[in-house]
Amino acid sequence: MGYAGVWFAKWIAVTWKRHDSRPDPAPWMRPSMTGSEKDLSTAAVRQQLRQLDLLFECARLPQWLVMLAACAVSLLIWQDGSQPLVLGWLMVICMLTLLRIRVARCYRHSSPEQRLRPRWSALFYLGNAFSGLAMGLVHILLVPVDTFAVQSAAYAVTTGVILCVSIIYAHRFSAFFSFALPSWLPPTLFLLLQDDPTSPYWGLMGTTLFCCMLLAAAFINRSARRSLQSDIHNEALLHRLNEAHQQAEALNIQLTGEIQHRRQAEQQLRNSHDALEHRVAQRTTELQQTQARLSMALEASALGLWDWDLRTDEVHHSHLQEIFGLPDTRLTMQGGLKPRVHPEDVERVRAALIAHFKHATPYCVEYRVKHQAGHWVWVEDNGRAVERDSARRALRMIGTRRDITSRRQHHEQERLAATVFEATSDGIFVLDPQRRILAVNQAFSVITGYAANDVVGKALTSASTNPDTLATYARMRTTLLSHDRWEGEVQEQRRSGERYLQWLQLTVVRNGAGDITHYVGFFADRTINRQTEEQLRYLANHDSLTQLANRGLFTRTLAEATGQARAHGTGLALLHIDLDRFKNINETLGHAQADALLRQVADRLSATLSDALILARLSADEFVVVQQDMPGSALEQLASRLLQILGEPIRLGDNDLIISASIGISLFPGEARNSLQLINQANQAMQHAKHLGGNGFQFYSAQLPTRSTDRLHLENDLRKALTDDQLQVHYQPKLHLASNSINSAEALVRWQHPTRGMLLPGEFIAIAEETGLILPLGEKVLRRACIQASQWLHTGSLAVRVAVNLSVQQLRQPHFAALVADILTDTGLPSHLLELELTESMLLEHSDSVADNLAALRQLGVELAVDDFGTGYSSLAYLKRFPIRCLKIDRAFICELDEQPGDTAIVRAIIAMAHSMHMSVVAEGVEQESQLAFLRSQGCDEVQGYLISKPLPTDAFTRLLQQQQSQADTPSQPSETLS
Repeated sequence: MGYAGVWFAKWIAVTWKRHDSRPDPAPWMRPSMTGSEKDLSTAAVRQQLRQLDLLFECARLPQWLVMLAACAVSLLIWQDGSQPLVLGWLMVICMLTLLRIRVARCYRHSSPEQRLRPRWSALFYLGNAFSGLAMGLVHILLVPVDTFAVQSAAYAVTTGVILCVSIIYAHRFSAFFSFALPSWLPPTLFLLLQDDPTSPYWGLMGTTLFCCMLLAAAFINRSARRSLQSDIHNEALLHRLNEAHQQAEALNIQLTGEIQHRRQAEQQLRNSHDALEHRVAQRTTELQQTQARLSMALEASALGLWDWDLRTDEVHHSHLQEIFGLPDTRLTMQGGLKPRVHPEDVERVRAALIAHFKHATPYCVEYRVKHQAGHWVWVEDNGRAVERDSARRALRMIGTRRDITSRRQHHEQERLAATVFEATSDGIFVLDPQRRILAVNQAFSVITGYAANDVVGKALTSASTNPDTLATYARMRTTLLSHDRWEGEVQEQRRSGERYLQWLQLTVVRNGAGDITHYVGFFADRTINRQTEEQLRYLANHDSLTQLANRGLFTRTLAEATGQARAHGTGLALLHIDLDRFKNINETLGHAQADALLRQVADRLSATLSDALILARLSADEFVVVQQDMPGSALEQLASRLLQILGEPIRLGDNDLIISASIGISLFPGEARNSLQLINQANQAMQHAKHLGGNGFQFYSAQLPTRSTDRLHLENDLRKALTDDQLQVHYQPKLHLASNSINSAEALVRWQHPTRGMLLPGEFIAIAEETGLILPLGEKVLRRACIQASQWLHTGSLAVRVAVNLSVQQLRQPHFAALVADILTDTGLPSHLLELELTESMLLEHSDSVADNLAALRQLGVELAVDDFGTGYSSLAYLKRFPIRCLKIDRAFICELDEQPGDTAIVRAIIAMAHSMHMSVVAEGVEQESQLAFLRSQGCDEVQGYLISKPLPTDAFTRLLQQQQSQADTPSQPSETLS
């Protein structure tokens, strides 16, 4: 209750202050103040400090009164109360008294700035609250309720002390409440709540006394505050009066000084007036003389003076005849001068004038005007606005104008000459008559290594030490004196000491009297030309990456070598070396690493084949070697050694690579009759070695298979087959085991070749993938299958779901899903009757186009199946990520179901997993009844294979469907018929 009284007292004090006209906070709490505001703020601080000082000055007497009252109460209740409790209470009062006296002493010894800190107020009010609470606890804890004599005496003492202390603190309402509430409220509430007959009356009397004391304290507080504010206000007025008096005295002193200074200035002004009049007269005479001389100078020169009145647009101009060819001296700007400005210069002149009128920038511009005779003249215009109105608008402008056509032409010629002088790649120098260097261009410094500062002022021959060069210069001087020109080769020396050959031309420049004024020299570095020719010749014959001979040099050298071998009866051997799987290295590590690999391979070949007739690089990863008179056994050893050397690890950055190569060897004149056959045969042998697995070598023989030629022919035939409609689509039925019926089929492409007969997909699909023909081929098969399935549906009411295999290249096309949608629309086939079979490698591609196409296909309602499941990098991740409906178990697991228990477990696991993921399962390659029985027992959904039916042409498959429809009532019949 004591703490509640303290907070209640603070709330009363704050509320009272809000209703009063309290002073502003401390001056540092206000961001910016005027003079009067600053006085008020200072007065508020003084008032706050005065109140705190008064509180702490009055704090000792109330505390001593509390102490005396405590002693008196202790004596009165010592016999009737709890003596330890009384003694403890008295010690608390003593401790509190000592602490408050100590705080008051520290406050008096602190500075005014420190006294304004909040901690002093907090300590004072906290001490007041504890003192009041201690006095209030007398009625609750110490005085016995049933002893009226002791009770009346103790209440009289404590009530009197509390009244005295409260009245003492009445000048500050917050101090009054901080003491009165803890001392009065708890005992009053305690007495009112007692059950004895006297205590409520004591409580009622306490309430009455507290209300009377509160009213008295309010009047005392108001009177004290007004008195304090009045004192502070009077002090502020006195302080300001003193300041005003001091300022008046300072102003009087300053005014006296200014009067004396003004008298001195007036005397000096009178003294200098006569001198100024004399100077003005003298200056006027000088200006008249200067004006006369200026007028004569303007008349003598070609400089035109113009005066432009912008209000009337009239221009007074001198020398109009000399500049414009006009006889008048007065004309208008808009009608007479502006039309003569060149159209390309009008905007520039206008911008310069506007800038001068607005921003007073200097008006100086060069432009072209049209002469009366019809040609264009360059003029230089300078002027300034000399008169403006109150709005700063120009009213009058004066300037000069002169013809600078000759100067512009001269500057243009100089600029062109300087540009040619510096831009030419030949060294140029200019000599004086004593053959000292006057100027050199940049090419001179580049060729010789000498900067212009190093050679200007020195003789031309000062850097030459070669006797032959000095003798050449001597002959040169004789020729120049007689012919004014010399040219020839000179052996010179660069600044670095390097000697070089230069082609030098010297020409004599003479004046009108025939005297030599300058020598002009031109020279070119013949060494650079020769090095350039040699470099171009080298680059034309060598590979820039490996520095080996290129195809052109190899072809010429091989033709010469075969001619010499034929003439001398000797032999040649050509080894064609091709790196295995170099394309994968190039795509994986990048071109920079692949180039580094080729350089290391070239270095190894160069070190091993140092005695070869020629070593060349034909293309990216193909090298050729020509050896003379080497028998077959030696060639085998050489090829084996090359494979061993190339197979050693190669360090590329942080990677260690092990590569292999395929080598083809052809002989001249054994099998080949000329250089071209030698190259082709070696290439065929190399291709055969690569076909056998690589990392080996093969000699050419007539019995080698012509696989490359056949492949090229087959590619050409396939292109023709796409246009000539040689491709056919066969359908292999799928048996649905639950219904024992056929309701789906896989579309398989066949190629009816004109000469080779019916070709299966394994013979041409790989070529189509490599050449990009798989895109038109796949689209053709897809469209035919959809057309056929639509015909079965609409003519025979046979709903057959047709499955079509896709290539990864088709899925990579951004608009493949849109193409499928167009085909379904064109053919009228419902999307659920089309199933697209994908391989696992397609689903493992992290490609946005593949993912987008699969999502779009699923949205169309097209079914998606995974073909050959279990043979690739099978992952459950893509089964969860992509909308797959069906898994097709590869035939490799079906064909050995009876022999391999592992295959049985794999097939059982695939079926269980697919069904748990709500997918159907199709088994491929079913050829035995036992396989069919096992799959049926495991709940496989569909099967296909030769046991059911081989792939059938369209007509045969249609008859099979019709037969099944007619025998729909006999469930076993379809199986027997299909088998």
